[in-house]
Amino acid sequence: MYSLNKAMIIGNLTRDPEVRTTPSGKSVANFSVATNFNWMGADGQKQEKVEYHNVVVWGKLAEICGQYLNKGKKIYIEGRLQTRDWEGQDGVKRTRTEIVADSMIMLGSPKDGNFSRSGANAPSAPSVPGEPTIEPIPEAPAPVQEGQEEVKVEDIPF
Repeated sequence: MYSLNKAMIIGNLTRDPEVRTTPSGKSVANFSVATNFNWMGADGQKQEKVEYHNVVVWGKLAEICGQYLNKGKKIYIEGRLQTRDWEGQDGVKRTRTEIVADSMIMLGSPKDGNFSRSGANAPSAPSVPGEPTIEPIPEAPAPVQEGQEEVKVEDIPF
């Protein structure tokens, strides 16, 4: 039988990421993201519900989150849901459902300070190591490949 465990959210960080290193040397970041759900109530009034999602990020992406993310920043997170059970120091059993992220994209623009911790012109972080950074795409004509002539609008028959 097929199954699917996928979570995708767009929201704002409710706190700065907490980055730690495991005894084996792997980085892990924890933070929370708030999302809003809006609807019209039966009385015609706009209603809003805020959900808070716990997010865990591992490895190089955790380090990137610690470097570039801070409270209030708008981000896209993609990953899977995971539920952990443990017993607290007080002996009470605790349960936590969280999103284990495997992809993160910072949203916003450099103008609103949503790309760097300081609000300066720091580069945006790749969502996955090895991916290009998020940059505006300049408007330029498509390059002409060798051996091809440029097609003129007048030459198109339709």
